[in-house]
Amino acid sequence: MTTITKKPESPIAHLTPEDIEQIGIELDTIRQDVLDDRGERDAAYIRRVIAVQRRLELGSRAVLLGSALPPLFVLGTVGLSISKILENMEIGHNVLHGQWDWMRDPKIHSTTWEWDMATPAKQWQHSHNQVHHTYTNIVGQDNDLGYGIMRVDEDQRWHPAYLAQPFWNFLNACFFEYGIAAYDLQLGRNLRIPKDRRPESFEAEVSQVLKKIRNQATKDYVVNPAIALPFGGFLPTLAANAIANVVRNLWSHSVIMCGHFPEGVETFEKNAIPEDETRGEWYLRQMLGSANISGSAFLHLMSGNLSHQIEHHLFPDLPSNRYAEIAPKVRALFEKYDLTYCSRPMPQQVYSAWHKVVRLSLPNGWLATTNRKNVGSQLKLLWGMTAKGPKVRRAAQARLNQQLRRRTA
Repeated sequence: MTTITKKPESPIAHLTPEDIEQIGIELDTIRQDVLDDRGERDAAYIRRVIAVQRRLELGSRAVLLGSALPPLFVLGTVGLSISKILENMEIGHNVLHGQWDWMRDPKIHSTTWEWDMATPAKQWQHSHNQVHHTYTNIVGQDNDLGYGIMRVDEDQRWHPAYLAQPFWNFLNACFFEYGIAAYDLQLGRNLRIPKDRRPESFEAEVSQVLKKIRNQATKDYVVNPAIALPFGGFLPTLAANAIANVVRNLWSHSVIMCGHFPEGVETFEKNAIPEDETRGEWYLRQMLGSANISGSAFLHLMSGNLSHQIEHHLFPDLPSNRYAEIAPKVRALFEKYDLTYCSRPMPQQVYSAWHKVVRLSLPNGWLATTNRKNVGSQLKLLWGMTAKGPKVRRAAQARLNQQLRRRTA
């Protein structure tokens, strides 16, 4: 995952400045064609999805009134999980991107929508729409790259603390909405700053997040279980809500990981991005810094069409139902300019992303140079790098680099 500027062979070395600007022109044309064609079928689509999601949630909660019976518990939990995923992915995420603002419907608008997530909509829009989509995959600027808690590039100096990276990533997946809220607040950085030097807005934003979490918890873990109490379903309904929230978190985390972190996705150095980055250069960064998930129409719906992450990063304000339609045109553009369109089935993308999490939790080259025959000596080397000081780590890293060169020679 070395930044693109430090790779032995750059995947864009063959492109001239004129090529890059022409890519921008051709992508602008694709975008404009959709903007000119938006209309009633798109509006009908999002209204239908919202209606289905709300009926599914209401029906699932009704079923959970009888959750003391195991079949109704399972049915209600599955329905509520799907409902929460739809609300988060295909509706909330995309409405808050402004994809449906052109409808001028005050009920389905990025300025009025609030979603079933720990992060208040306004805070998420700043960190996601403005920061992430502007600085996509720029190490140190894009918090969505590693969520601010992981080593995401070989050029980041390895430290023994990174060995826990897979565990922290799994924990983040289970409680993903709270992890998002934490880095939307830049919690770690702000808590390290003395109170009198923190941004004036920080305390107010923390208060808003806590209020949102309290309201969610009251709805899912007090009100709805209490409604089921007369039917003997308090504890099963409580469990169903907890399960549905964890399922939603695990699913959304997996989709985001697949779109941003698998092998084949490029990262960028801050210093390598020109201050006057052109439209074509920005488009090219989105193309190389994203990956897609291939699959069925149902998978695309449940992923919020972020299975078309490449198209979403290129055109975050286009209606999500159009991404599948324009994907072949975008892919053809990749092929025309000899660029890699990173797309795999979800199991492969999930494996690839987690493999990278594990690989980067270890010293550079350790995983690649370890096999059954040398695992004992490699573990001894790793222990030395973990238990001893920086001088030992540097010497051990040099040894690993030498092993890797011999292996790839």
